[in-house]
Amino acid sequence: MSTSPAERDAMRRALALAATPGVPLGPNPRVGCVLLDDEGRTVAEGHHRGAGTAHAEADALRLAGEHARGTTAVVTLEPCNHTGRTGPCAGALLAAGVRRVVFAQADPNPVAAGGATTLREAGVEVEQGLLADDAAALNRAWTFAVTHGRPLVTWKLATTIDGRSAAADGTSRWVSSAAARLDTHRLRAMADTMLVGTGTVAVDDPLLTVRDADGVPAPRAQQPLRVVMGERELPAQARVLNDDAETLHLRTRDPRAALTELQQRERRHVFLEGGPTLAAAFLRAGLVDEIVAYVAPVLLGSGLAGVGDLGIGTIAAALRPRVTDVTVLAPLDPTDPHDQPNVRLTLAPGGDH
Repeated sequence: MSTSPAERDAMRRALALAATPGVPLGPNPRVGCVLLDDEGRTVAEGHHRGAGTAHAEADALRLAGEHARGTTAVVTLEPCNHTGRTGPCAGALLAAGVRRVVFAQADPNPVAAGGATTLREAGVEVEQGLLADDAAALNRAWTFAVTHGRPLVTWKLATTIDGRSAAADGTSRWVSSAAARLDTHRLRAMADTMLVGTGTVAVDDPLLTVRDADGVPAPRAQQPLRVVMGERELPAQARVLNDDAETLHLRTRDPRAALTELQQRERRHVFLEGGPTLAAAFLRAGLVDEIVAYVAPVLLGSGLAGVGDLGIGTIAAALRPRVTDVTVLAPLDPTDPHDQPNVRLTLAPGGDH
């Protein structure tokens, strides 16, 4: 059994549907579905729009109606085989008379997996693995969280070329360039959780929101959850407590306890923004899965280091993350002598975390 060019094109379309902008991030994966007739023509298409809404297959089947019978369903994720907020998609495909199912990524969730087996046992042709890597990349954080039982953690830092995140007097606006800050907002929008320590809130008073180039925040429904971790009380006037996004205060200093709590709250991707003490705690616990470092052509010579004590006393014990991407971010305003190119490094810490 193999896939046709029409099915491959339909899978690309299903992946694009799954990635539809504006769909709130949540506990569920992003999924798209395209129904094809025997001639390879599109009968209907659908996608998942967030927790509690119809799954992609159900969305497409609703639009197709009686024309779904005899079609091929091209889906980015293995049809689910359990009843949650909605019914099982494998059963819905069977009830609609779909004759063939082509899906990309096998469902890593043992609670929902098994749809392929149910469909095959009922006589439906099933083909899996078409553009599987693309589908897995689309749901990278969800796949990680389901597989590892905790959210994916991306640590972001911005430093000078001598490794300082702030000057000796505590000032840090701005170490990085405008382009780097805008790029940070792009990455924030890809996570469902922002995490800082109480020290960062006390010193920097960050907003921790996703904003555009003009500083306008994204709609509240599209904002990550703002999480402040630590036992210290938050200042009553802290900007992180405004109404632009939801905020949670986790009264713990234990990174693993924090991630357990966030997993229970169905959070899948934590964007860790500081400060150095909190970052060091996550690194020492082996709980950083990705590093995004913005390096600015600035020298301070003293001041706050980008990361705190890691307990490393010799070069042989140094952490040596693997570089996966290097991007030079051009200035947004070439006429501003302070707005110089910054380098964004993306790194994988390595190991089995």
